[in-house]
Amino acid sequence: MKKIVRKCIVECFGTMMLTLIACGVAVRTGNLLATAFAFGLVLTAMIYTIGDISGCHINPAVSFGMWAAGKMKISDMWKYIVAQVVGAIIGSLLLALCLTSFKNLGANMMVSDTNVFIGLIIELILTFIFVTVILVVTDKKENNQAGIIIGLTLTLVHLFGIGFTGTSVNPARSIGPALFELGDTFLQLWIFILGPMAGAFLAGLFYKFVLKD
Repeated sequence: MKKIVRKCIVECFGTMMLTLIACGVAVRTGNLLATAFAFGLVLTAMIYTIGDISGCHINPAVSFGMWAAGKMKISDMWKYIVAQVVGAIIGSLLLALCLTSFKNLGANMMVSDTNVFIGLIIELILTFIFVTVILVVTDKKENNQAGIIIGLTLTLVHLFGIGFTGTSVNPARSIGPALFELGDTFLQLWIFILGPMAGAFLAGLFYKFVLKD
């Protein structure tokens, strides 16, 4: 099996797990702490499961940031992104089957007092923080704590962002549920694609020109 095919398969699997389990926790509990830790714990588990194969991006923003930082070829980036989106769609479908409903699958949506500009800025900033941490932590060889650090960082940004946008920082995780829920969540989907991708791009440049040794 070609390396890139294997990498794309595990990226699809990892994103499916993140969407199914973490969004499932969000839907079933409606609890901020439980949801934040669910996303962080699933990511941590996946990092130690598939990290040695693909790097465990399971997030288009991470792959985009890796490319912007000069750590990934653009051809591989697009393959990763397609695999991640497919994984998120599968995860959302499985969640819908578990819930026997397509009405609420954990799609991102801004709370009533958050406007479009604030939503974009929050997603940009949180993704910038998240991807910057990933770029720095994964730059250090034999860092056995990398998965824990990255998972806790995802938990941290969720703790802040859930009250504003539900926290995306991951376009695939937003695309999967929104495609099934439709309605307002689908209309707002562009915010959860543009904001995280812009934040990831800035993080890549920040790492490349400021933080990289």
